[in-house]
Amino acid sequence: MGAAYGSCGERCMAISVAVCVGDETADRLVETMLPKIAKLKVGPGTDKGLDMGPLVTAEHRDKVLGFIEDGVNAGASLVADGRGLTVAGHEEGYFVGGCLFDNVTADMRISQEEILGPVLCVVRVGSLDDAMHLINDHEYGNGTCLFTRDGEAARRFTDGIEVGMVGVNVPLPVPVAYHSFGGWKRSLFGDLHAYGPDAVRFYTRRKAVSQRWPSVSEATRAEFSFPTNQR
Repeated sequence: MGAAYGSCGERCMAISVAVCVGDETADRLVETMLPKIAKLKVGPGTDKGLDMGPLVTAEHRDKVLGFIEDGVNAGASLVADGRGLTVAGHEEGYFVGGCLFDNVTADMRISQEEILGPVLCVVRVGSLDDAMHLINDHEYGNGTCLFTRDGEAARRFTDGIEVGMVGVNVPLPVPVAYHSFGGWKRSLFGDLHAYGPDAVRFYTRRKAVSQRWPSVSEATRAEFSFPTNQR
C-alpha cells in the first residue's frame, strides 16, 4: 500500500505494476487490498493523519486520469476507481483516489509506462519464468522486487533479472547510501549516461540486491516443509 499509494505514487520508485504468479496469488492480493484502498484518507496536504494529498498540478492530474481511461478502454478491470473524488472545502483540488486495475496485460500502456499517480496494475502470469520474461523484455530496468518463501526462486530471480536494483521481500529496493543506485537498459546512468562527474560515481552498472527473510513460526514452517527425500 505504501509503495503504490504513498506520496500519491508521485515518486520514481513507486510500484506501478504487481506481477502475480498464479490466479490464487492475484485473487488474494486484490481481495486484501480493496478494503485498504477504500479506507485511504485523502485530503489537503497541510492536514495531519492523511494517507494521500492532492496531485502536484492540474495538468498531471489530467494525465493520470488519461492513463486510467486508457486502461479501461484497453479492457483492464478497474476494481477500485478513485476518479471523481472531491474533498469538502477543496472541490477544485487536484485529487485522485486510490485506483487498482486487475487483469492488466503486458501490452497495455498502463503496464508499459510509468503513471506516477495512485494507480496500481495487477498483471497475472502462470509461472516465475513468465514473470521474469515480462520484466526482462521491458525497455526499462530500474528497480524490481520479489516476494517469496522459496530460496531457490529468490536466487533465480536475483541472478537472472535484468534490473539494476532488486529486492527480495523488500517493498522498495532502494539500497543504502554506499550501494550503487541506478538501473539497466534504458534506465542506465553511469559512465556512458552520466549527468556529470558525480553521476559516474553514484550511478553504475552494478546490480544492488537488498533482501530480508521474515521469521517463520513453527506452525508455518511445518506447513511449508517437505520430506527429506524431496528437498
